[in-house]
Amino acid sequence: MTNKIFFGAMLLANLFLFGCKSEPVLPIYGDRDLVYKDGKVVDTIFHEIPDFEYTNQNGKTVSKKDVLGRVFVADFFFSTCPTICPKMTSQMKRLQVLTSDIEELHFLSFTINPKNDSPEVLLEYANQYGVDLKNWDFLTGDEAATHHLGVKGFLVHARADEDEPGGFAHSPSIVLIDRSGKIRGVYDGTNTEEVDQLNQDIRRLLRTEYGISK
Repeated sequence: MTNKIFFGAMLLANLFLFGCKSEPVLPIYGDRDLVYKDGKVVDTIFHEIPDFEYTNQNGKTVSKKDVLGRVFVADFFFSTCPTICPKMTSQMKRLQVLTSDIEELHFLSFTINPKNDSPEVLLEYANQYGVDLKNWDFLTGDEAATHHLGVKGFLVHARADEDEPGGFAHSPSIVLIDRSGKIRGVYDGTNTEEVDQLNQDIRRLLRTEYGISK
């Protein structure tokens, strides 16, 4: 009887230690479709960022294929925003510094006011914030397509609104995307604690999904 109790205690201890070592993966955001065969679920198709093609601050074309295969973060902003955008860009810049040891990480900022935000304006904006452009693209393109990309692709709010300061309404979110284009986290880009959590979750994603310790 004593041996059985001892063995049971050891088993529970080992299970506890194993559980502590197991790190849960980040969730996948968005709708998903189940694939059935013979009445059974055989696969799950998760929401992914759709194809896109934009022009960056240097006049270079940047598309989904340029970031696919890398972890990246994205936000939606406009350079003349009088409210949340300066905070968001400052926090993104802080995140860039915090993650300077992660070579594959990329940053994308989509302007929702392309009529004003030409590549030249975006370059000036980036320089104003002291951004390192080696892994950060500020992107401009079709306005309607960008608003649609924000809402349907990145699952964040973005649209023209004359009643809002600056003429646009958009989410303060920074979105975390994995190597296959799936959304793995959404964070308030005006909140220091949430951006700190984003930094931790980027590293967690690399560990749990790709076996990279950072």
